[in-house]
Amino acid sequence: MGCRLRVAQLNLLVADVTGNAERVIAAAAQARQDRVDLLVFPELTLTGYPPEDLLLRPELTRRVERAVARIRAECHGVTLVLGYPLNAVGGLYNVAGVLRDGQVLGEYAKQHLPNYSVFDEKRYFQPGTGPLVLDHLGIKIGLSICEDIWQEEPTRQAAAAGAQLLISLNASPFHAGKRLLREDLVARRAREQALGVVYANLVGGQDELVFDGGSFATDSRGHIRARASLFAEDLLTLEVEDLLASAAGDVHQGLPLAASGSTADAPEEEDLASLYEALVLGVRDYVRKNGFQGAVLGLSGGIDSALTLAIAVDALGADVVEGVLMPSRYTSDMSNQDALEEAERLGVKTRCIGIEPAFNAFLSMLEPAFAGYPADVTEENIQARCRGIILMAMSNKTGRILLTTGNKSEMAVGYATLYGDMAGGFAPIKDVPKQLVYRLAHYRNRRAPVIPERVLTRAPSAELRPDQTDQDSLPPYELLDPILRLYIEEDESVEQIAARGFPVEVVRRVTRMVDRNEYKRRQAPPGVRISNRAFGRDRRYPITSGF
Repeated sequence: MGCRLRVAQLNLLVADVTGNAERVIAAAAQARQDRVDLLVFPELTLTGYPPEDLLLRPELTRRVERAVARIRAECHGVTLVLGYPLNAVGGLYNVAGVLRDGQVLGEYAKQHLPNYSVFDEKRYFQPGTGPLVLDHLGIKIGLSICEDIWQEEPTRQAAAAGAQLLISLNASPFHAGKRLLREDLVARRAREQALGVVYANLVGGQDELVFDGGSFATDSRGHIRARASLFAEDLLTLEVEDLLASAAGDVHQGLPLAASGSTADAPEEEDLASLYEALVLGVRDYVRKNGFQGAVLGLSGGIDSALTLAIAVDALGADVVEGVLMPSRYTSDMSNQDALEEAERLGVKTRCIGIEPAFNAFLSMLEPAFAGYPADVTEENIQARCRGIILMAMSNKTGRILLTTGNKSEMAVGYATLYGDMAGGFAPIKDVPKQLVYRLAHYRNRRAPVIPERVLTRAPSAELRPDQTDQDSLPPYELLDPILRLYIEEDESVEQIAARGFPVEVVRRVTRMVDRNEYKRRQAPPGVRISNRAFGRDRRYPITSGF
């Protein structure tokens, strides 16, 4: 008798235990109708991932217990493998439970608890101590949870206990290049132990994290036999026997493999597509899951706001996105024209609210206090804060979230105004360096030309003083961005970066700017994580430091 297995790759809401349980019950009913024998869900299905300190609240585990009881009572005729926190002797465990016809056939506790990058699992969970292998329709099935498969021992334990197939439940967040890493790793584990592997991943945005889905299955030779969609819910159905009999060659379904060796620094077309889709999904789920009515953002005619507008429209639809032009005495006609053109191309409603009256009022109010001081960046910041007030007022009045438009390069060196252009609820391109902003804009234009060509070719400028360009205050981005990547993402020292051929004085200047602007980043809105070291959960530096 064959065994039909299905991975339910779902987009779940953190801590909506009742709603998540209903998704499980509905998926089980559909699986039974489709004659599926084994239905697999992602890691921590019932709580979503990561529930963070909600796990410290006893009420959450009580809700999970009630949900498990309900699933046991309502789901029949199909074996379920799903994740949830289990309060047991010794503490709280991250488990994969196997349920069928009212019974819990077994519960596997995650053995390796990640405590690096965006993960804090040792704060909440106790580690499991060994494998769990169950017989299902004559097939020996072992269980694994996320980090376990990145370590050799849990897979080896399962194989030693007789497993023929390993089911791995995951909540693996996206970053550039992550899909290839996980597929290569899982294929290696399959070959090492001659196991078929089913890798079930979560999909969806959760605060700054994006889970890209891409669930897949390999046979015992490490050949990928099936894939689920990326960045979307999906049901991946397959015959287990196809994974146990080593195939003569790969059978690829869904997305093809990306070109080997592609990196975030020189992304190929598929890499750019994945980065862009991650940004879109992150914005969509943050806005919708938090109940906002849409989005509002300032349109300057520059590249950052143009890309952010395109992402917002692709995520939410043009009818719930509004662009606001806020010209000052320094805003060029070209900027206004480009802002209006990109909004028109995307079908977005705009309004124009000039900041000159507010700017003049603030200058007049502050004139006595500023007596004897020359004009400097203070007056530039006042303009940015006038715009922040306008945009926040629009957000408050309409119930639409304010999307900020700052990029990673600006956030790194503090080239942004606190309570001005940093004001807002979510920062879609917060983890996108400036040069990647341009590449993503070109990628989006290859799908449809929504960003005017002049926006892509003109020198970037904040337009807060006459004839201003970014390079008045910053090194050229082709020099700045690589230095930032090495310092922030690779943890290289000034000496190590300079040894790569970068001017040492430029490196010192850039790293000093990064270090002294931690206080600004701590007050910045959250944004989508697409790199392996984003500002936020990834990088927790002290504000006050003598480093």
